[in-house]
Amino acid sequence: MFDRFAAYQPQLLSLLRIVAGLLFLCHGTAKVLGFPAVEGVPSPGMSLAGLSGPLELILGLLLVLGLFTRPAAFLAAGFCAVGYWAVHGGQGFFPILNGGETIALHCFVWLYFAAAGPGPWSLDAVLRKNPYA
Repeated sequence: MFDRFAAYQPQLLSLLRIVAGLLFLCHGTAKVLGFPAVEGVPSPGMSLAGLSGPLELILGLLLVLGLFTRPAAFLAAGFCAVGYWAVHGGQGFFPILNGGETIALHCFVWLYFAAAGPGPWSLDAVLRKNPYA
């Protein structure tokens, strides 16, 4: 039964990138644009928290579009790793207890996309005329 899904692996790779990118982008829009309004969002400024909004916004948009996917994903993975240890790591070992499960998951999803590429539904694939970019 599951062998049928294997034929859709490239498209599902793109779908995962788009959905994860939209979730990442939402963090950036909440911090930079105030939408959606989220309580406790860090204010912009020259700090890791202040830098996170613009990075999530720009990298999230690139990842949703599948443009410069590998470098954007690599930067996003590194940013998430630093953010996890700077914000959540000191609050305990387990991500479920320190509130860092989302950023930890994003870190490894973006690391995967840095290696795997964007999939066929991406601007990278269109620009390179390569369905798997």
